[in-house]
Parts: sequence; C-alpha cells; structure tokens
Amino acid sequence: MKPTVTIALPVYNGGATLKLAVHSILQQSFTDWELIILNDASTDNSLEVMRSFDDSRIRLVEGESNLGLSARLNMAADLARGDYFARMDQDDVSYPHRIEKQLEYLKHHPRIDLLATATTVFRGAGEALGCLPVQNAHDKICARPWNGFHMPHPTWMGRTDWFRQHRYDSSADGAEDQQLLLRSYRDSHYACLSEPLLAYREGVRSLKKMFRARHIFARAYMRQFAVEGRYGMTIKVACYALLKVAADMLNLVFGVAGMRNSLRQMSAAEMSAWQTIWRRFEVMDAGKNDAKP
Repeated sequence: MKPTVTIALPVYNGGATLKLAVHSILQQSFTDWELIILNDASTDNSLEVMRSFDDSRIRLVEGESNLGLSARLNMAADLARGDYFARMDQDDVSYPHRIEKQLEYLKHHPRIDLLATATTVFRGAGEALGCLPVQNAHDKICARPWNGFHMPHPTWMGRTDWFRQHRYDSSADGAEDQQLLLRSYRDSHYACLSEPLLAYREGVRSLKKMFRARHIFARAYMRQFAVEGRYGMTIKVACYALLKVAADMLNLVFGVAGMRNSLRQMSAAEMSAWQTIWRRFEVMDAGKNDAKP
C-alpha cells in the first residue's frame, strides 16, 4: 500500500549513530511512512546495522559505489512512493511527533513547498547545547540570500514532486542544501516551525573543518550567482565568507563568540522534552523496554 510520507536517510560510515537515528523514526507518532536507507559505499559496519532492522516499512539501497549525498538524495526522491518527502541524517534524532506535526502543517498550508523546523543541538551522551534559531516566514528566511538560508537540512519536508523538480547538485556537495535553496527560493515558498522537532548532533569542530565548510559554501554560491549573472552578489558572498572565517578564528583561538551566530537558550519545557526523549532511547539501548512514544 502506498505510504503518505517517504523519509530519506543517506548513510556513509554512520554505523556508530545510525541505530539511534532509525529508532527515532520507528518511534514516530505518525506511522504511515516508508524509510529509504541508502548506503553510499560505507567502509564501516553501516551496512550490517542497516540490515538489522526488521520493519516492512524500511527499504534498503545497498550502494556499492560512493556517489555522494546529492546523488543519493536524488535517488531517494526518484524511488519515493509517498506524496511527501522528508529528510533524515544518520547521526541525528527526530522527535516522536516530528513527521505528524510537519505533515499537518503542510496539509493546512498547501502553498508551502518546503518546511523545516528549529533544532536542538546536542553532543556526546545527550548533552543539550541550545536551540538553532530559525525564521518562520519565507520573506524573512530569504531576506539575505547571499548569506544563506536558516533552514536546517535534516529537518526538511515537502511534497515529493517539489524534490523531483528541484534536484540536488552533486557539484555542490557540502553545501548542496544551501545551493538548492538559492536556486529555488524565487519560485518556491519556504517556512520553518519554531518548535524543535529534531536534535542535531554536533561533532568536534576544528578550524580546518570550518574553513573547508566556508570555502565549499562560498564556492557553490559564487558559481550559482555567476550562472545567473548576478555578479554583485558574488562580491557579497566573498566578503561575508571572509568575515565568517575571521569570526571562526576569533571564537576558536580567543573564545570571542560575538561575531558568530549563537544558539538560543532552551526553555525549561524544551529541555524537559529533550531529556525525556534521550532517556527513552537510553532505556531502549539497555533493552529494558520497547521505547514506545
């Protein structure tokens, strides 16, 4: 039977965190979904973990070639049977009502093509660092296109047809989400929910990794603006990229965070919700119960 929602989960060497990510989908309050897990030629135990799940709603793509994130997401969109298409990453955690709440919003707002949500940022054994702030309305999300769009990629959900019409570009891997938003914001409508519905796992940051991420972003944006003949925008992108690199250096070397985008403090209710979710998965991993939502 055709599912309502297809959830795409590309995997590359995600064996250490994949189990938790998949179980956060298995525990969704909305159950009419299919989960496509796409292995991108992982060299760790990801494939073994993928095969360990016993649920008929899960479909596996056991890729033997490393194609990259964009290619795998396009493949998932082509394979999708649901009318709606959602993203999930191998090291994140979806809140139990995430799919239900995003689907309800999209059904009540048919003009919205792409919906994201705020995220809780965590590290280690569930240590919450704060919430990544978002703007709710399209005009605010797209107010400064040269500086990116605050729409956390792992939280995306929209109609499958939109993802088939607006393909990811493999040449922009590393900034594929931002480049897609840049290409499509003038003929699409975006929105974000201010409620955190996904927890984003923050890895170890280094200046080298940050510089590489800034470089990939700037290169993808400058190329796109050049293709569109918007050369003034390429200068803005370059200037903002340099300022962000400087901000990263000041933060890492001297602890100065004033120039960087900061997380907002979580409310007591948000912290309690996250702690409840994390404890549920700790219990599940210990085998004490089935971790039902």
